[in-house]
Amino acid sequence: MTVQPRPGARNLITDVAGFRVGNAQDDRIKTGATVLVADAPFTAGVHVMGGAPGTRETDLLAADKTVEQVNALVLSGGSAFGLDAASGVADALRAQGCGFAVGDQLVPIVPGAILFDLINGGDKDWPENPYKRLGTEALSNASPQFDLGSVGAGAGATTANFKGGLGSASVTLPSGHTVGALVAVNALGSAVVGEGPHFWAAPFEQGDEFGGRGVATDYPEPHLPPTKLAAHANTTIGIVATDATLSQAQCTRLATAAHDGFARALFPSHTPMDGDLIFAAASGAKSLGHPIADTLYLGHAAATCMARAIARAVFHASPATGDMQPCWSDKHG
Repeated sequence: MTVQPRPGARNLITDVAGFRVGNAQDDRIKTGATVLVADAPFTAGVHVMGGAPGTRETDLLAADKTVEQVNALVLSGGSAFGLDAASGVADALRAQGCGFAVGDQLVPIVPGAILFDLINGGDKDWPENPYKRLGTEALSNASPQFDLGSVGAGAGATTANFKGGLGSASVTLPSGHTVGALVAVNALGSAVVGEGPHFWAAPFEQGDEFGGRGVATDYPEPHLPPTKLAAHANTTIGIVATDATLSQAQCTRLATAAHDGFARALFPSHTPMDGDLIFAAASGAKSLGHPIADTLYLGHAAATCMARAIARAVFHASPATGDMQPCWSDKHG
């Protein structure tokens, strides 16, 4: 009998064995950082489809580059200031003895990406860039279990009509491989049909992981979607992970396929004002039994998990003082 795909025990990206996620946020500033780290260096790739990305060390993830594995991946708020979160992670990893060995030196490889949350109602008049501290704290909090919603890189996130947040989901395939997604949803567009309560990702929902409302029966005019265009405060950034043995090129293909999850769950996505980006991470614990078929299903699973994770991010967002938008739960919970 064929084993049916199913979410992992936690329904988190950390159902991929060996990976841990840490979050840290500053509620006064309304921002935060999220770190994905593993028990050992892991192969990674990246694909950018938004028109306004902010990144660190993504060039080295190309298939023709020398360093093939990384020590951590970082998602952060703060726009360009938030790139400093990866510096805090790198410093802490070096102190732990982790990094790419060059002579007697260790250089942690920590690619990162940021979203823009600088005009979301928080106090941004900081005397010193807080993101290095937030990155260090997030790494220290890394665990297989973590919260969703208004935490980490999603702490200050928004969408066109509701608060955004941090989401995650997972699935185990009949091949035995596990795929998970992690995403900070700060989209120009909307994760819900009209004003909700139905999510665009509803066809892919597992159980009632984001409310069990099913699919919408009435849809708005498709050419004029709701956006927060005037705010210029956008970008959805994410990570997909698997325990499959993949090369850098295959990780890049996995990240590329996962962008279909953005398109399924956010309306619109990949706009000129979004810096939409997805990293892919592979632990290499399980070989590919059927390389062509397995990579096809891994990519499709990555897209489906990403769509579910986006809806879960918005579903789990929680209210806070000074919010400029309501939570989905405020109106539909």
